[in-house]
Amino acid sequence: MKLDKTELKEFLDQKVQQYNTLDFIGTDPIQIPHHFTGKEDIEISGFLIATIAWGNRKSIITNGQRLLNIMGNSPFDFVLNYTNNHKKYTKGFVHRTFNEDDLHTFFLALSNIYKQHQGLEAVFSKNGSNHSLQPAIHAFKKVFFEIPHLSRTQKHVSDPLKNSAAKRINMFLRWMVRQDTAGVDFGIWNTISPAVLSCPLDVHSAGIARKLGILTRKQNDGKALGELDKVLREMDPIDPVKYDFALFGLGAFEKF
Repeated sequence: MKLDKTELKEFLDQKVQQYNTLDFIGTDPIQIPHHFTGKEDIEISGFLIATIAWGNRKSIITNGQRLLNIMGNSPFDFVLNYTNNHKKYTKGFVHRTFNEDDLHTFFLALSNIYKQHQGLEAVFSKNGSNHSLQPAIHAFKKVFFEIPHLSRTQKHVSDPLKNSAAKRINMFLRWMVRQDTAGVDFGIWNTISPAVLSCPLDVHSAGIARKLGILTRKQNDGKALGELDKVLREMDPIDPVKYDFALFGLGAFEKF
């Protein structure tokens, strides 16, 4: 599809309007944190569902509901009170390669973050920059795994400084930071600017970006993310990741 810059922006802006609506919630893992109104409940449930957001979307949402059941539908209270003695609650949980041992570590790590580091927002905002949140994700991983843990669990938190696109964490950060008048993204973190968010680069968004000529790199990695970030920030310096709705929608729903 050959479009000049003006035509491309107009086309993608129209697709943002089409897909950035409340109807989007019913088909997306973001419906899990939408169960809650409290800040900490939203961010904890959002982080956990984003962590398992790969594979079949129906399976992701089903296992997200299982996570809520495990936490008694009170994520913040559950995490604050979680200890090594509570591993029984994770028994039998599995989503693809994320298993009960990984979930146990995640609960302990989140508990540590809220007790010792003033919560998830504080960890990310402390280590961000004026240009990108990718260094903050790298620093977050260090904090997250400062507790004793199995080495296998580290693979479930991506590191952009090792050239990962960190799709799931960037998606979580979009949910928390982006100011969304449509009511999809939460925008409950006001210490981070939406301008420094990065697009969650998955098979749908990357494929469409290549078809539109705004992404040339073939691998879906950190370098590809940087390339796409540059183009999207030129289109909208204030809210670049709104185009995630357009790219994802075109790929997932229209088979563009």
